Amino acid sequence: MQTAEGARSAATSHPVPDRHGSNLYTTDAQFAPLLQLYLPPDVNAHLQPYLSRMGALAGGRLDELALVADKNPPTLAHRTRSGRDAQRIDKHPAYVEMERVAYGEFSLAIMSHREGVLDWAGKLPPLAKYALTYLFVQAEFGLCCPLSMTDSLTRTLRKFGAPELVAKYWPQLTATDFDDQAQGAMFMTEQAAGSDIANTQTLARRDADGAWRLTGDKWFCSNPDAAFAMVLARVEGDPAGMKGVSLFLLPRTLDDGSSNHYRIIRLKEKLGTRSMASGEIQLDGAVAYLVGEQGRGFAQMADMVNNSRLSNGVRAAGMMRRAVAEAEYIAQQRQAFGKALQDMPLMRRQLDKLRIRSEQARSMLLQTAQALQRSDAGEEGGYALLRILTPLIKFRACRDARQVTGDAMEVRGGCGYIEEWSDPRLVRDAHLGSIWEGTSNIVALDVLRAIRREGSLPALQQHAAGLLAQTDAAPAFKQALHAALERAAAFAAAAVDANAEGERLARTAASALYNSFTAIAMAWEASRTASAERMRWAQLVLVHRVLPRDPLQDLQIPADWAQPAH
Repeated sequence: MQTAEGARSAATSHPVPDRHGSNLYTTDAQFAPLLQLYLPPDVNAHLQPYLSRMGALAGGRLDELALVADKNPPTLAHRTRSGRDAQRIDKHPAYVEMERVAYGEFSLAIMSHREGVLDWAGKLPPLAKYALTYLFVQAEFGLCCPLSMTDSLTRTLRKFGAPELVAKYWPQLTATDFDDQAQGAMFMTEQAAGSDIANTQTLARRDADGAWRLTGDKWFCSNPDAAFAMVLARVEGDPAGMKGVSLFLLPRTLDDGSSNHYRIIRLKEKLGTRSMASGEIQLDGAVAYLVGEQGRGFAQMADMVNNSRLSNGVRAAGMMRRAVAEAEYIAQQRQAFGKALQDMPLMRRQLDKLRIRSEQARSMLLQTAQALQRSDAGEEGGYALLRILTPLIKFRACRDARQVTGDAMEVRGGCGYIEEWSDPRLVRDAHLGSIWEGTSNIVALDVLRAIRREGSLPALQQHAAGLLAQTDAAPAFKQALHAALERAAAFAAAAVDANAEGERLARTAASALYNSFTAIAMAWEASRTASAERMRWAQLVLVHRVLPRDPLQDLQIPADWAQPAH
């Protein structure tokens, strides 16, 4: 078998560069120093062999499996060969092997819920899960949806479920052996409702025995054969609107071993995430269990959705990193007109524009994972900060991924358009991040909602000020960073004060906050890791994405931004 080093040597001697076989962790010069900055030293040291192992898999075996699974999507069977009515989704062996890596070997779905995962004495911080997922998604995006929903469902059940309900199903959801693990899903989308949950039509009734039964149609359900799903339904007799919507846990199998009373009508034929099944569900008196307080379904489901939104941002960041790394490798290896592509001025500029969006998303995932840990620990200001960072990364990183993956494909040239390479899959999958768990408009409006209801803007400004105070950079650059965030914050506050009329500014406000905050975070990281390259990228974020610009002016980093700090 050819070694990874041998694969790279063969690639460099061939006119078509092929990075397959590279370790996506050890070849990433930025990631290890950043994790050292964000993780406790003992946790970081413990995770190193796992990160290296995941990086090797993502650059090799997982990448091979993802390509096969993408070409062989799951199928729905309604009956056994003897004619018994027993629905099942048949998954390709390549997808199942990836499940064994993600759910089994690395326990990504249960890492946040139990101690002892990856032989760590205690519970690992959220960033451990997101760092490993960031590497995994560089090979496979589709499977990350079931992983995220299982993780989020488990969190929501533990947070809001009755103790007896948690005790009944917790062991299945947090089992350490892959063959015993239950997967999760959430069934929310309906044709008449879409993003307006208040129009949920699925009906919940109590039967004579006191059991809840659900009736209705769910239009887009990923991982539809999951062992458990969180479902929104309107309780019969409750008021119209959001107050009549409640949250239910729906098991696939009843206590007597029989199938619950709902059917998968068909699987969706999708642009991306072809490896993972998504389908339509018809509920016909399905047994379910009320989770939390009746009539508070949306508020409780929002916890699960927000957790999934963060996961969407992490996936977007990972896909951008893979796309940029591929483009960088090609530009380094490919010769044209007697020069390496990376030495050509226009290509250098284009690579920088790809890098800054990718690195912004990476900094944002690190910052948001840290905020999640602070929030869960009950630290003052932690929830308010998390509440704004989550929709910011979901909105902007997912939109950026669509452009970065497309532009990076162009660097590979004609081969980039061929399905044997990762580029087309990255482009197709990147578009889904802006749709799942809230479209761009919905999530941008949620940024304003976090400012209005949670007081998140002062929390963001205070946190950014703390990072700037610890940043060793040119005074003029630090002042530009501070001024950019203050201007973005004032714009967002004005949009909130304008109430409904201000909603038209939500996307502009969200982008401004994201770009100005990530520039600050990147400058802080650069200062703490002594990375001149990262500091330059932080400066380019301001130049290209924040400051006023003349489209006919050559954009350059101001000279006084490079002066030494006093």
